[in-house]
Amino acid sequence: MSAARRLERAWYDGAPWLCLLWPLEALFRLGTALRRALYRHGLLQRYRAAVPVVVVGNITVGGTGKTPVVIALVEALQAAGLSPGVVSRGYGASAGGFPHRLGAASTAAEAGDEPLLIFQRTGAPCVVDPKRSRAARELERSGVDIIISDDGLQHYALARDLEIAILDDVRRTGNGHCLPAGPLREPLSRLQHVDFSLYRGSEDTAQGVRYRAVAVQSLDDPARHYPLSAFAGDKTVQAVAGIGQPAQFFATLRAAGLAVQAHRFPDHHAYVAEDFANLPAGPILMTEKDAVKCRALLSAARRAQAWFLRIEAELPQPVIDRVVALARRGR
Repeated sequence: MSAARRLERAWYDGAPWLCLLWPLEALFRLGTALRRALYRHGLLQRYRAAVPVVVVGNITVGGTGKTPVVIALVEALQAAGLSPGVVSRGYGASAGGFPHRLGAASTAAEAGDEPLLIFQRTGAPCVVDPKRSRAARELERSGVDIIISDDGLQHYALARDLEIAILDDVRRTGNGHCLPAGPLREPLSRLQHVDFSLYRGSEDTAQGVRYRAVAVQSLDDPARHYPLSAFAGDKTVQAVAGIGQPAQFFATLRAAGLAVQAHRFPDHHAYVAEDFANLPAGPILMTEKDAVKCRALLSAARRAQAWFLRIEAELPQPVIDRVVALARRGR
């Protein structure tokens, strides 16, 4: 187990030795508070876009399911006849220059896996840049009605009109401490200032985000799709996940009756063909986020055995209504 994973486990298990990190946490909190104050008082400049900006982010380290929420919001806005666009940091992106506007030829290496997934699922204009304020300037040229920021709750250089924080319903905020003594990027009090706090996996009608497995689709031919239950039975599925919380993906497969051999990779893992070389023959099942990176590197024979699980996030209707109304007012 890596040092990062051991530290993460300690955060959520309440390991007593974390008290040794409290002095470092105090410095982190001080730096966070100072940075926010500088933006609040105008000593650090914010960029105010010409259209409304909605930030979908979190206050904890690690994956909380933000990307499916962004996709759900974009699709809801499109269904309402609006033209949303997306900005993202593009974690791991290596485009020759920023801002980088995604297109049909974009790759995960250039743009990052999550922005590429959003672009391929929605077709909405998407720009990646470590400076989201600069990405927003670029995106405005597309004539969008509203900008959705994939992550960026702590990127105060981009002014926002609405904030949505996503948390895991089981993990919540861990031990309640900030980095490095806990998983929080900002103090818990930050949640008092967001417009919506949503909990992944919760059944609560007001704050819950449910994730529905829509279908299992072929990497070789996405038109080929089956219900997840079609893979249940005696045949073992090689399950591959390089996401923030892969255990939840594996649990979803097992709950559907699949026999799973799990292969865990770090979040945003840069896959290579050798990662699949020693997998036994038979079906390979991965997340959609992994699929955007693996489709091109697998051999034709291996790709014919590879599938990804397509999921959709179901958001509380008041959240959708608020974002749609914001976009319409900003027109």
